[in-house]
Amino acid sequence: MDLFSALGFKWDRSKIPNSISTHSVERVSFRFQQMLSVFVWDASVLEGNPFTYPEVKTLLDGVTVGGRRVSDQEQVLNLAESCKHLLAIVKANKFKLDKATFTELHSLVARNEALEWGHFRGEGKETSYSPDVALGEHGRHTPLRTIKGAPDLNKVFMQGIQELNNQVNLQFEKGLAFFLFGALQQFFFDGNKRTSRLMMNGILMSAGIDAISVPAAKVQEFNEKMVRFYISKDATQMMEFMVGCYEPN
Repeated sequence: MDLFSALGFKWDRSKIPNSISTHSVERVSFRFQQMLSVFVWDASVLEGNPFTYPEVKTLLDGVTVGGRRVSDQEQVLNLAESCKHLLAIVKANKFKLDKATFTELHSLVARNEALEWGHFRGEGKETSYSPDVALGEHGRHTPLRTIKGAPDLNKVFMQGIQELNNQVNLQFEKGLAFFLFGALQQFFFDGNKRTSRLMMNGILMSAGIDAISVPAAKVQEFNEKMVRFYISKDATQMMEFMVGCYEPN
């Protein structure tokens, strides 16, 4: 199957840098750990979470923050736990681009927030509700509908992973493509972008490439470009945006 057909979107592959600096897994893992509070805060801002950066640091230090909703606090803690788990499996050389890793990360990042977590839509108790993505004045993005057992979602996932592995040799490009693949196909009821970015960073760090965080200051640009991506199914602008967020050290 063609790569773009399998993933559900296309992009100009010439826009992806083919000479990304690589380091040891230990080195990129150390940097990720050092930047953990920044990664968690950036990700929480993308979700509209009101926690400030100092509050995130305080919470990650084990001190509760007064005056904040429990749900907002739990979202930050879930982001932190999922990032720490990703770091652990990357350092142990156990990260894999597969469904088991994807759903395991989702069970951490979307716990008590998504309708269900830790499995694809249709594989749990809820087998009929199909979510969509609001695009403002442009309507809504509607993914594959939820069906008991998730046969269509599993087929799309397996085909997508197969073509990514067969046709994308650059790990940097593969990571970006998987993030957008997960965001577009909406394998879960919620938490798709967060979980897919974790998978992206697992791909990158396992290849000795520094992880990518979307800076809080770029949240509006991120959202605008994601809307265009959902509408056009052309990922070129989003790929270029994510390249711009990459900060090698």
